[in-house]
Amino acid sequence: GSNCGQIANQVAVHLTEEGVGTLFCLAGIGAHVPGVIESARSAKRIVAIDGCSVACAKKTIEHTGLNVTDYIDITKEGIAKNKDFKLSQQDILFVVKRIKQELKKD
Repeated sequence: GSNCGQIANQVAVHLTEEGVGTLFCLAGIGAHVPGVIESARSAKRIVAIDGCSVACAKKTIEHTGLNVTDYIDITKEGIAKNKDFKLSQQDILFVVKRIKQELKKD
């Protein structure tokens, strides 16, 4: 329900479109849908992208027994959380770049 949550989604879409990863349905994971969980379980790495430090994405993934291998909290990257849904493409691309940097570390 915030700009940062929507940025997290757009970042995941962007990375998927670039072939950097695959976007999984967080609602399906949270609902314990077997096919969604098994698909996510087959991933080499699981990146949780949270809009803020409440960490809903990370907690949802971990609740199902999946292991989050990489994590980013968008507000800790300096993007202020608000209710303005006119998303900044610059913010989205900044977070995409940060995640790519983190993925190269291993």
